[in-house]
Amino acid sequence: MIPHIAELNDATLQSALQDRVDGKAKPPGSLGRLETLAAQIGCILGTRSPRLDQPRLVVFAADHGLATRLSGSGLAVALVGVAFASGTAVLIAVWTGASSWTAALWVSLSALAACASAPIDFSYTVPNQPEGSSGYTEKPGWATSKFAVAAANPLATDAGYQILKAGGSAVDAAIAVQMVLGLVEPQSSGIGGGAFLMHFNGRDVDAFDGRETTPAGATENLFLGADGKPMPFIDAVVGGRSVGVPGTVRMLEMAHKQHGKLPWATLFEPAIALAQGGFRVSARLNGLLTTEQHLKKDPIAAAYFYNADGSPLATGTNLRNPVYASVLRRIAAEGSKALLEGDIAQAMVDKVRNHPTNPGTLSMADLAGYQAIKRAPICSDYRANAHDFRVCGFPPPSSGAIAVGQILGILNNTNAAALPLQDGLPSADWLHLYTDAARLAFADRAQYLGDPAFVQPPGGSWMSLLDPAYLADRAKAINQAPGGQSLKLARPGTPGGVKSAYAPMADQPEYGTSHISIVDSFGNAVAMTTTIEDAFGARQMVRGFLLNNELTDFSFAPTDGSGAPVANRVQPGKRPRSSMAPTLVFDKATNKVVMS
Repeated sequence: MIPHIAELNDATLQSALQDRVDGKAKPPGSLGRLETLAAQIGCILGTRSPRLDQPRLVVFAADHGLATRLSGSGLAVALVGVAFASGTAVLIAVWTGASSWTAALWVSLSALAACASAPIDFSYTVPNQPEGSSGYTEKPGWATSKFAVAAANPLATDAGYQILKAGGSAVDAAIAVQMVLGLVEPQSSGIGGGAFLMHFNGRDVDAFDGRETTPAGATENLFLGADGKPMPFIDAVVGGRSVGVPGTVRMLEMAHKQHGKLPWATLFEPAIALAQGGFRVSARLNGLLTTEQHLKKDPIAAAYFYNADGSPLATGTNLRNPVYASVLRRIAAEGSKALLEGDIAQAMVDKVRNHPTNPGTLSMADLAGYQAIKRAPICSDYRANAHDFRVCGFPPPSSGAIAVGQILGILNNTNAAALPLQDGLPSADWLHLYTDAARLAFADRAQYLGDPAFVQPPGGSWMSLLDPAYLADRAKAINQAPGGQSLKLARPGTPGGVKSAYAPMADQPEYGTSHISIVDSFGNAVAMTTTIEDAFGARQMVRGFLLNNELTDFSFAPTDGSGAPVANRVQPGKRPRSSMAPTLVFDKATNKVVMS
């Protein structure tokens, strides 16, 4: 909801104003070009107006009847009624013939409405901080009093920090962090992939779904070879076959519209500066490039990541990516449409469909039609050290919240909490209980979980998998005696008392992600997990970024030996099941965030 629309009395106007912001309403005739010019002028005017303090633009074309209803004085008053309510610019124009005075009013008022935001005190400073090499490094821990951000790369963390320091929200910072991660940690995530974002606004928890979707041209036999058997994993990954419709940018755009504070374009400045000026190749990236076997097969990626002799760029090399900077400038100015429509989208489609040995079916319609989804989180209770917590995570198509909740719930029915640490580490008996609880949870995951648009939950509710009585019964399968025998093979249960018609999915490899945790000074919190799946995704580089291989998260075999369908099989438009588990943990008594 746009700020202050709720204060307007005309419900029709409220709806239409929202449509205008969502891009559903358009100016009449050729006024689109005039509106664009006016917006450019308005950016200059807006940044000099102390009254325009909300980063929102609303431009709406009303019909003559609505204009008359809005005011007894009729047309003239309606046109002059540019409501700078608490700083939000609302333009009311008239949908009549494109007469010169109507066009002039539209353009003039657009100039006033465009870029309606106060000057932002933000100037990105490139830090002098290379990323550390792979491996575990003991950290001292840090304490903050107002805000905090954690990410997998210091340059990305610093970008989020600078956004928060400038008054940005947790979502603002997450966007800046993600754009930098796509540059400096390209093997794990980027604008060519997908993400799940959990958000807490001080009262409510929301789950923003930016998971990739299956192209419309794919079938459930996507990963079956000529012999009818599942393809080797890496054969499926490399090329266009495995590429899903990327959703990260559109999801972040949705979250920003609801929870952003700084202008969208501002959030891209750190990544653009680093891409244009360059960043130093870390020992970690160099090491990954050294062991990587398939990235060189793509000529664009080979030219970017490797020297002419085939050796990886050395640690400390200043790596520039001006093509990526150009793409980010487009997204900053035009939104997610710049990525999912037009020439950038066409470049992705051409890359996927024209792969010489392993093409996919991605289309322009697939990209343009992608929809991010705002979902309700899945929350469960957990008690530890006589303290009650509320654990909220991502619902299907992620298995994260359910698997985490099941493991914790099963452990609550064992003596795991009473087992002491040994030299500061979990004991063998504790690890036995944990691994068996995880086996039971993943057995249910393989049997029941998939995209909720295609897969019905057992017993009619995903919460049947977290029912305390069900988890207590599942815990009985674990041998809790000291040194007890492992389950070895866990079988799915019957949550909700209903036997599933689905076949369990066979084990398949699942690879890396990157995680972002943020708390801002306004009391908002973000937990976001983002990925392109395997290291370097499908090993296909387009316009300075890598494409995902997310479709390999589906079951390669669509059915079992008896012909029963697998819940997580490939289907057009479907989101592959994910193990990503962005989680927010709350003190149950106070509803305060204690962990992201």
